[in-house]
Amino acid sequence: MSNYMKLEIAAKSENEGFARSAVAAFALGLNPSISELSDIKTAVSEAVTNCVVHAYASERHGERKILIECQTEKKQTEGGFLHITITDYGCGIEDVDKAVLPFFTTLSADERSGMGFTIMQTFMSDFSLKSEKGKGTIVKMTKEIGVEKEEVRERADA
Repeated sequence: MSNYMKLEIAAKSENEGFARSAVAAFALGLNPSISELSDIKTAVSEAVTNCVVHAYASERHGERKILIECQTEKKQTEGGFLHITITDYGCGIEDVDKAVLPFFTTLSADERSGMGFTIMQTFMSDFSLKSEKGKGTIVKMTKEIGVEKEEVRERADA
């Protein structure tokens, strides 16, 4: 059984908190742990901030919007999978392989700690990035929910 959510927001920094809270609230149907919720919120925060700071750094990119789509997929037992897709329609990334490296940034004049893709990869179970120069970027992330609870049960049974 699955559930679906689609959210479109203006690419403004003040919407980052709303986006991360909305996705976290949507994930509650899978009964995530506090740690899993924190991971989801951190990854979404990084992705949305990335859109605001990097994708729309130039004002010449028409309507500045971010599309967030989520789908839950329940396991037969407890937990399941949260699939998140975050799309921007900004400048795109010329070299995706470089972009996922720690501390890489497209804003050479700014002091930044990278584009956040490393953080997204760390906190999520699966991560992929697709981008086309001049057309935008799609970040896909999956978080498996309930893994921590399964590990606790296994240790208790041992």
